[in-house]
Amino acid sequence: MLYSTTQLQNGVRVLSEKMPSIRSVTVGLWIAVGSRDEEDSMQGSSHFLEHLLFKGTATRNARDIAETFDAMGGDANAFSAKEYTCLYCKVIDEDLPAAMECLADMLSRPQMRPDDVESERRVILEEIAMHEDSPDDLVHDLFTANLLGSHPLGREVMGTTETIWAVTRDQLASFHDTHYLPRNLVVAAAGNVDHEALVELVQSAFSEDDRSSPARVLSAPVPAQRLVVADRKTEQTHIVLGGPGLPRDHPDRFSWGVLDTLLGGGMSSRLFQEIRETRGLAYAVYSYRNLFSETGLWGVYAGVTPPNAVEVVKIIQNELDRVVEEGISEAEVDRAKGHLKGAMVIGLEDPSSRMTRLGKSELLHTEILSIEQIMDRIDGVTLEDLNRVARDLLSRETRTLAVIGPFTEDPFSDLL
Repeated sequence: MLYSTTQLQNGVRVLSEKMPSIRSVTVGLWIAVGSRDEEDSMQGSSHFLEHLLFKGTATRNARDIAETFDAMGGDANAFSAKEYTCLYCKVIDEDLPAAMECLADMLSRPQMRPDDVESERRVILEEIAMHEDSPDDLVHDLFTANLLGSHPLGREVMGTTETIWAVTRDQLASFHDTHYLPRNLVVAAAGNVDHEALVELVQSAFSEDDRSSPARVLSAPVPAQRLVVADRKTEQTHIVLGGPGLPRDHPDRFSWGVLDTLLGGGMSSRLFQEIRETRGLAYAVYSYRNLFSETGLWGVYAGVTPPNAVEVVKIIQNELDRVVEEGISEAEVDRAKGHLKGAMVIGLEDPSSRMTRLGKSELLHTEILSIEQIMDRIDGVTLEDLNRVARDLLSRETRTLAVIGPFTEDPFSDLL
């Protein structure tokens, strides 16, 4: 991956990767603020602000914004997470100047009219209610909250019904003024884009405000409890079993990626083969990992009918124990490495994926690795590395279990 990078005097970092064979450009504005940066009483503010960016500026209302991108045939959207927020669009190359000007206006100067704030408050409350009605999503939040305890990373990105009802327009405006600053901003683009022209667009679009936002406080999480069961009359029981992981820039992160892949990252993975293919106990079963600034987590998800829930938890526990105690085979390692490299390369054939990779890497990592460097790091993972990381991460003593289904804690209390 060949990319260009420039840092402006006001602190904005501009990165681009040219893909001359296409006529589109995807550009993202990445702000280093997320749910972990909110006060307890303002949980969900980053997500609330993300919505309000589309409600209008001093010179545009919500319809103007929608019509601007519709007239380009473009796609504009945003998302917020625990450690960042991103506003992005995909347009044809000749429309990049107009798109960039509109995005910068939305990001820097949201009007937050009282009527718009109240309207969007109701929308977000509906979104929270929809999330509460999706147990296959909710179980991951339940797991994270209990694994990370009261740590800010354990919070719901959307906030709670109580905090969304309580937060005021002035509090949201103050949060924006504190965090939405040039020094907190990365502009990343991929596609048929000229880097110098992009730098000029960014330079003219953002102010010379060179303030810094408050430093992010890093701390070790303290687990709340190892078992949590939400008793709901669901048709399926939703299970997440996992534990603490590694921080984002840990030297073992590539070994962890290979380990996660062979555990539950594909159709040939141990958990998929044992739970779905051999025993037919689940349709959806997979493993995943999340990496944050100072910590991380891993989890195994399965959705099963209630009579099979205890058995599936036992199978997951036993498979994890086997990896720790008996180790991993060379054939498994080779398959996992091939899967990981292939999925990465195929995913990066799209300019939106390349933009995301650039923006997140610059905002969150200490280095931006080329595709070749990443593949070399994956190839460099040894069997010894994997067995060591498995022993470190998958220990039964550190596992946490979250369950949503028609149960109390009793059937699961002896499984940890």
